[in-house]
Amino acid sequence: MLSEFKYIVLIGHFGSGKTELSLAIARKLTQTDGRTALVDLDIVNPYFRSSDHDTLLASEGIDVIAPSFAHSTVDVPALSANIHKVFDANRYAHVVFDVGGDPAGATALGRYHPYFEAVRDQMCVLYVVNPLRPMTDTTDDICSLLSNMEARARLQADMLVNNANLQRQTTAQHLIETQTLLEQASKHIGIPIGMVAGYSHLQSELPPAMQDIYFPIEPMMLPDWLEDDTV
Repeated sequence: MLSEFKYIVLIGHFGSGKTELSLAIARKLTQTDGRTALVDLDIVNPYFRSSDHDTLLASEGIDVIAPSFAHSTVDVPALSANIHKVFDANRYAHVVFDVGGDPAGATALGRYHPYFEAVRDQMCVLYVVNPLRPMTDTTDDICSLLSNMEARARLQADMLVNNANLQRQTTAQHLIETQTLLEQASKHIGIPIGMVAGYSHLQSELPPAMQDIYFPIEPMMLPDWLEDDTV
């Protein structure tokens, strides 16, 4: 489904798993469709940046465009001057944007509104939600956060993503239970749930409707200080 779009933008709160999903989507699109760029607009969170894996991604044919001061000791990274190049019509098959994890981070996206507006018909904006995290665990919170992020990013979300996860402790039941919450939010804001994301081994345990929109992920960014039991 995402292969239909040239530009995929992911927005979401801290802990939503947005960056992990951005990595997985970029890798999948590269495997199936060719050269892909991953634009890291996360200038807010210095701990979980997609650009931390740029060497591996480059070896897979993915160009990573990151904040200018990523991997440095500078406290306030700046947006790369190369970002505008991803809008060249023939440079990439796909471009994935990993946007900062709160409304302030979404402001960075709004800076490029003229570029996005020109290619909006080729774009899909995903609002990634982990309902097992604070501040996105109620319908009101999910809807309120989206409204704030859309205003700052100057882009409307096209679909919700159920990315409920507790790292290796995630079960299919977690996804099933949070799907009900996302369905309530979906009805309230009028945006469909277009994807359920999680470990590949959970897919077969889900209802058929959830399996049909499932996107399997094998995490790249599990921190050393979190338990990483063998699945």
